[in-house]
Amino acid sequence: MIDSLFFAADPDVGRFLSIAGAIFVIVIFLTGLGIFIKFFPLWIQSVTTGAGIRLWDLVAMTFRKVSPEVIVRSKIMAVKAGIDDSLITRKSLEAHYLAGGNVPLVVRAMVAARKAKIVDLDYKLATAIDLAGRNVLEAVQTSVNPKVIDCPTPSKGRLTLDGVAKNGIQLKVKARVTVRANLRQLIGGATEETIIARVGEGIVSAIGSSETHGEVLADPYRISKTVLARRLDSQTAFEIVSIDIADIDVGDNIGARLQADQAEADTRVARAKAEGRRALAVAAEQENIAKIEQNRAKVVEAEADVPTAIAESIEQSKLSIMDYYRLKNIQADTGMRDAIAKAGNMPATPRP
Repeated sequence: MIDSLFFAADPDVGRFLSIAGAIFVIVIFLTGLGIFIKFFPLWIQSVTTGAGIRLWDLVAMTFRKVSPEVIVRSKIMAVKAGIDDSLITRKSLEAHYLAGGNVPLVVRAMVAARKAKIVDLDYKLATAIDLAGRNVLEAVQTSVNPKVIDCPTPSKGRLTLDGVAKNGIQLKVKARVTVRANLRQLIGGATEETIIARVGEGIVSAIGSSETHGEVLADPYRISKTVLARRLDSQTAFEIVSIDIADIDVGDNIGARLQADQAEADTRVARAKAEGRRALAVAAEQENIAKIEQNRAKVVEAEADVPTAIAESIEQSKLSIMDYYRLKNIQADTGMRDAIAKAGNMPATPRP
């Protein structure tokens, strides 16, 4: 009655309110129609496949900035693969999407693990692997179909692993490592490079512990058996299935080369020591020559004082003239004897 009186009192206001109400109803209807048209195909897919996602849930995903298409299709994939709804729920898929994960990849990995029946993979582990930056689907595929890794990696520039047996012979080895992904250690586990490095170290160590290279050539499997016994896949993202020796060649005689190099080094040291001793001998010889010359100078100096001493002796009547001449005769006789001795030692001159 009050509204009737109000509209009767002011017909323009009543007409305005009627138009506004009609517009509001039309807007609500069009909005609902648009939402229905947009999400109806996804809702029909969810209903017909038993995914259990309601129309209102699809609308709420839009407000939470979650892609309804990704969630619905991932949920349908899980349902059709026979995965229990309690294992993969709509809320868990949305949470993983909001965390930045790849929801379809995780679901595909779960489906692949379920179909394989030899891989134990739950949803929490799959999402953790995905958020860690690893390809969870590739990990599952590697678990089902083991991967072969060349050791060493040719792209790194090395073609063979070089080891030296105890007899000094070098062996060049190429190996292939078959690995299977270890899903439980995929997060935080070491990668392929660690496997390659450990296997290479094990092969070189196994060759080095062999007495002769012939033992390795006769039974290459002993290398694989020794390396496998060391559990090189510990704390890695892989499990080593087998280590196969693809090729093994005989290299250089490293022991002989080292011995030759050592002998050459010893020869150089001996030569250096001999040269030092020779230099010391030459220096000592030069010192002796200098001493000889010094003594000769002293002799010449002493001979120069002889005439003076003889003259003083004659003046002091200590030496007579006859004694002096007798001394000169003795000197002349001694000189003649020396000359005859030198002439007798000379080689005979052949007659023509």
